[in-house]
Amino acid sequence: MELPALKVKGAIHTAREITQQPELWQAVWQEVRAHRAGLGQFLTVALKNSRRIILTGAGTSAFIGLSLSGLYQRKTGLVTQAIPTTDLVSHPLDYFIPGQPVLLISFARSGNSPESVAAVSLAGEICKSFYHLIITCNTSGKLALHGKDDRKFVFALPEEANDQSLAMTSSYTGMLLAAVLIAQLDQLEEARKSVEVLVGYGKKLIDYYAADLAKIAEKKFSRAVFLGSGPFYGTAKESHLKLQELTDGKVICKEDSFLGLRHGPKAVIDERTLVWYIFSNEEYVSKYERDLVHSMKRGHPPMMEIGIMERMVPGVSLDHTFCLAENGKSLPEEFLAVCLVLPAQILAFFKSLKLGLKPDMPSSTGAITRVVEGVQIYNLKV
Repeated sequence: MELPALKVKGAIHTAREITQQPELWQAVWQEVRAHRAGLGQFLTVALKNSRRIILTGAGTSAFIGLSLSGLYQRKTGLVTQAIPTTDLVSHPLDYFIPGQPVLLISFARSGNSPESVAAVSLAGEICKSFYHLIITCNTSGKLALHGKDDRKFVFALPEEANDQSLAMTSSYTGMLLAAVLIAQLDQLEEARKSVEVLVGYGKKLIDYYAADLAKIAEKKFSRAVFLGSGPFYGTAKESHLKLQELTDGKVICKEDSFLGLRHGPKAVIDERTLVWYIFSNEEYVSKYERDLVHSMKRGHPPMMEIGIMERMVPGVSLDHTFCLAENGKSLPEEFLAVCLVLPAQILAFFKSLKLGLKPDMPSSTGAITRVVEGVQIYNLKV
């Protein structure tokens, strides 16, 4: 679609922000490398003096932590939880332990969501001493500017990551990749090879598979279920929100894990439903995933079953598959989580256009906005 047409359709920002991601990922690696010394010094002290890690954000930014909690727990040996700022603000005493030092890692596109700064203030009020790593796309945001001491470090992504569209796309994958790289600063040069493979996968999804996704968007589905496990549960969560946001709720979406779907949620699937499988490349995990796919033959059949995978999954027959690797490459799951959200972004973009909406601002009533408004923050009486 040409630029003038994208402008008329209110889609130019979203189109650019989706397609720029492979190049952005290269820039993110360079940015982490440039700040490796400062990040390393901060984390050495923060991890030594913290008892646990909380990964936080609001909305899409909260889903980043779901893909990272296992990685950070393995790398640091500290109990790591992904907890949205929306939960931290409403029930802070359920998550912050008085007197227990914590490393709070915040993800924020703008850093201007009301809950972002409120969660930090509550951490200081309850924990007294805490460390704060901010990964953001906006150095001028309220979160980045809140408080100044040596227990805080702000890592800013390249300027182009600060998406102008309502829905987050490159800001999500950019912050996720930055956090993946920060978790393994001691192996940053080796990680560059994974980033190069990741960039190739992203380009393949955009250049080779976009036309297929546009055809799928023409189908008359009104529901979609996204399934992912482990780090890919965050991917499923973000995928479901992208399609629901960009279609202004005209497509109702749900997410779950492969094993979790069996415990009741499977009832939502009918002949109007698109089922979207995000497959692991770990053989142990794949056994459970294949079993679930085979079980879909019992009950109401969905309209379509789509599989997103790094390598072909044996013994699985689906309506459509998007396979990334041609020569047996295998990325760690946390890197794969960065790119496996792209197909859902692309599908959501085309479905939004199909429904006559403007992807840059799909909400016809203004019910959702780029930065959440109208949230009143109250004082906590400890």
